[in-house]
Order: sequence, then structure tokens, then C-alpha cells
Amino acid sequence: MAPARAVIAGVRRPALAGIVAVLVAVTPAVAAEPVVSRSNLPAMSLQPVVPAVPGARLEPVAFAALDGWAADDHAAAFATFRASCAALKTPPAEVGPASAPTLARGLRHACAAAARLGPSIPAPRLARLFFEANFRPWRVIPDGGEGGYYTGYYEPEVAGALQPGNGFDVPVYGRPDDLIMAAPGPTPNSGPAFRREGGALVPYHDRAAIEDGALAGRGLEVAWLRDPIDLFFMQIQGSARIRLPDGRILRLGYDGFNGQPYLPVGRLLIQRGLVPREEMSMARIRAFMEADPDAGRALRRENRSFVFFKVLPMGDDQGAMGAQGVPLTAGRSLAVDRKLHTYGTPIFVEADLPLSGPGTAEPFRRLMIAQDTGSAIVGPARADLYFGAGDAAGAVAGRLRHAGKFTLLVPRFADRAP
Repeated sequence: MAPARAVIAGVRRPALAGIVAVLVAVTPAVAAEPVVSRSNLPAMSLQPVVPAVPGARLEPVAFAALDGWAADDHAAAFATFRASCAALKTPPAEVGPASAPTLARGLRHACAAAARLGPSIPAPRLARLFFEANFRPWRVIPDGGEGGYYTGYYEPEVAGALQPGNGFDVPVYGRPDDLIMAAPGPTPNSGPAFRREGGALVPYHDRAAIEDGALAGRGLEVAWLRDPIDLFFMQIQGSARIRLPDGRILRLGYDGFNGQPYLPVGRLLIQRGLVPREEMSMARIRAFMEADPDAGRALRRENRSFVFFKVLPMGDDQGAMGAQGVPLTAGRSLAVDRKLHTYGTPIFVEADLPLSGPGTAEPFRRLMIAQDTGSAIVGPARADLYFGAGDAAGAVAGRLRHAGKFTLLVPRFADRAP
């Protein structure tokens, strides 16, 4: 434990007791990684966590074997992890679909250890020690696959208004009161929705019907935009910042959808030979729609799904709201398959991504926290990386369709179930 003592020696005395408490709880596992047995468990009401993810095999790896682990900013990851801890302790009022409870008890135990470090964010070296002491890395390898697959997402920022006029004539609709959702589908933004017509339930209006005015005149508009393409990309991302004429920012979040099937329009452009697969990005989709507005409108209507929004009481400096109910952190939050993973779980990403421009491949080695989910995020090693808000973040996010290594950080211990 000499390295641990070296780190502790440089820490302010008020935090010392808390740091020791964190280390004592897991000292046997740290000293003898990866062996954990009942004989060397601390004398507490704890049990070791043995992870399992359906559809994948998990291989234990050492922290030293994670490329880029030592160079990462663990303090930044700790700050994002602590936001998830707050949501685990007190569920927020605004939450999305629930995640798998698999690691929830272990994460709560790790969160209790994090709380003992005090209210301030620890120094990067100490934050790294926290993760190494309280978690073990497991490489997730999907059945029939080799590793992870990453895409990116962001929060669009577009010009808009609270009233129509002056070019703002594209309505952003809130959730209609006649929308009847059936049982949830296997992923977010899936499953049928209905409305009553006479005495019967019929499928809810599709995108074309809504664009043609099926919801007009009902007072459902939460904002108005200039460009229907902006609305389309807002709906793909599930959130937006609307820049109002007076400079204020209106924050919008996902509030349901019309129950119609989602069809990725990028796939249609590839199948029809209009965009090469290797060049596909959100920028190419937008360019196609802008070059031929009529063809773009027809393409959008082939995706019959339509997303509704609600106004969120969030500050301008906060990230988009994730399904866990906490604002996302650019570069530290990611979306996972909620059926397989637990919100709040740290995941180490190893991938080479086109961060600076198309065709580039730069190392992305970062500890991120699962705080969100998405309809296209399906699979044990599938994740969507959140890059923040605005056009620059959107440009990076839109280029990502890349393989990489997906390493789950699993809590070493969990409190025994009562």
C-alpha cells in the first residue's frame, strides 16, 4: 500500500480520515487483485460484486492494462460520477426510462465512499485512487463481436421564438393530451401510441400528418423555429437550446413520441447510393436536405416517428438532461443500453475517433459515466458519447461510428440485501 500512502501524504488533514475509510473498506481486494474470497472480505456487511451482462462475456483486466488510464483526468470523471450518486440517493423529479438495477447496490456503496472524501472534488491523483480502490475493470466483449461500438450525440442550439412570425413558422409541439401510450417497447422511443377516434383506438398521427397540421390550433406549441431541418435534428437528439430573439435560452427536453416506427434517414441515403457509407454523417444528411428542400422534406417524412418536447427549468451552463435525471457533462457522460447497464456506472472508453475533422483518428481514452440511454443504443458494448451543445459539438458527434474497447468499472463490493 506504499503508493496509497504516498498519495495520502499530500492531502489536507481534514480529508485524511475519509480517505483512509475508503481504502480500509477495500484494502484486501486492492492488495490481491483480482482475487476476492470470503476469507479476506472486510468485517462488514458486504459481498463482492460478480458482474454479468447478457449477450457478452466479461474479462477482468488490470487498470494498468487500460491504454490511457493513468493520463486521464480522474477528477473530472469523479465530478460526473458524484452527480450520478446524488440521483441514486434521491431520485430526481425529471427522469427518463429506468435502467437495469444490476449494479445499483454496488454503486451506492461506492457513492458512500465518495461522500467520505468531502464536498470538494479531489485532486486527480486522489480521484484515480478512489476509482482503483472501489472498482474493478471488466472488458465487455459481445457474443459474436470483438468489442465496443461508439456514436456521438449533442444538444442542438437553434434560433427560435415563443410566438410565430418574422420567419418563425415551424412549431415545436409539447406532448398532446390525447396521446395514449401502450406498453413501453424494448428501447426508449419505441412502442405503439394511440388516440381515440369515436369509440376506437387508432394509431397516433405520423410525422406527415403532424406536419400537415393535425395538431395545429390546440395550443401545444412550446416554441417556433425557422427551419424544419433544425426540428428534425432536435428530435433525433432529444433535447435542444432555443436561442430567443432577446438573447434568452429556452431549454427543451424529450417528452414522449407518437408511437410510430423510427427509420434512420441516413440508412436510406446509403441504400439509395446518394451518400457513400464511409462519408455518412449528420452534416451530410443536412447538406442533402438543404440542397433539395422538397427531397429533404420527403426524406424526413419517411421517418414517421415524431418527438414532443417540454420546457426544462435548467440554467444555460448545464448540459442536456439525461435519462438518469441529471444534467449531462460534455466529454464525461454517455448513453448505454438501459436494459443491460445501470445508470451511474463508470465506463472506460478506448477508441480512435475523428475529433478534429473527417478522416482523422485521434486517441480518445476517457473514463465516462453512464447517465443516459437512447432508442438506437442497443447491445452490451454499445454507447453514445455526449459532446455538449452547439454546432461544434454536433460536428464531432455526427462523425462518430467507430469501434473501440468498452470496459465496465464494476464496484468491488455491495451492501448485502436486507
